[in-house]
Amino acid sequence: MYPLNRNRRLRSKQSLRNLIKETRISPHDFIVPLFIIEGSNLKEEIPSMPNYYRYSLDVVKKEVKELWNIGVQAVLLFVKVEDHLKDNFGNEAVNKNGLMQRAIKDIKSSVPEMTIMTDVALDPYSTYGHDGIVKDNKILNDPTNLVLSDMALSHAEAGADVVAPSDMMDGRVLSIRKALENNGFHDTGIMSYAVKYASSFYGPFRDALDSKPGFGDKKTYQMDFHNRSEAILEAKSDIEEGSDIIMVKPGLSYLDILRDLKNQVHCPLAIYQVSGEYSMLKAAAKQGWLDHDKVMMEQLVSMKRAGADIIASYFAKDAIKLLS
Repeated sequence: MYPLNRNRRLRSKQSLRNLIKETRISPHDFIVPLFIIEGSNLKEEIPSMPNYYRYSLDVVKKEVKELWNIGVQAVLLFVKVEDHLKDNFGNEAVNKNGLMQRAIKDIKSSVPEMTIMTDVALDPYSTYGHDGIVKDNKILNDPTNLVLSDMALSHAEAGADVVAPSDMMDGRVLSIRKALENNGFHDTGIMSYAVKYASSFYGPFRDALDSKPGFGDKKTYQMDFHNRSEAILEAKSDIEEGSDIIMVKPGLSYLDILRDLKNQVHCPLAIYQVSGEYSMLKAAAKQGWLDHDKVMMEQLVSMKRAGADIIASYFAKDAIKLLS
């Protein structure tokens, strides 16, 4: 009741604003995606992702130690697979001495307390660049699930703490959960990309891993961005099948979806601030059109405010430096 109630009273100084701040971000909120390549002493900048890199195994261990020292406690691993190792059936994905499996072991031995999450999908390993086995230009659901289960199991055997199926095949969480349980990996978590949209924001990521679809698009398995209520169905299905964490991807354009999930499901929620979102801000800041740090923090806070418990972000290191 004006003038008895004046909402500006509690905005009058920074210390008072800090006292009543509703949304806070800490280094522990972040998952840092890491791109890994074969070789030694390599740190390659990704052209479409300025200031972000692919690392060889010897260098990524140093990067993970640095991340741990600044407060990051989870990394999400992706590997760039050499062309001669790609096929239509993901054989390299289940190679016990594959790049992903070696990366898990090396990082685990280097920083044992770091939570290691691993991407489970066939697109980096596929000659077609799709997330599943291809036959007659169609992506096969159930045969793909068998390979994904073997892939997740190989990651668990190497020491992964959480496997993260990002493919959007129906039933893959249940298939993976059964494989883990049947082989004694009861404590290995699943972070499912339960709500992953067929988005145009993924371009720079596909450059980073050389995993662009060789034909068509991914709309027959990833979600239609026109749809909202379908996200609840996808999330609840994956929870029932054994997922421990639910991921929404991409980030900024899907905050309404994240809030819907926060209101209706009761498990940790992650959001992925994807490569296109990262690259757009980098490009705009380079032109002087936006203040990089201020916009970055505003975006990250918006995700936390909308309901994210966890944020996978290429900005994590930059944000943590500001927070500290």
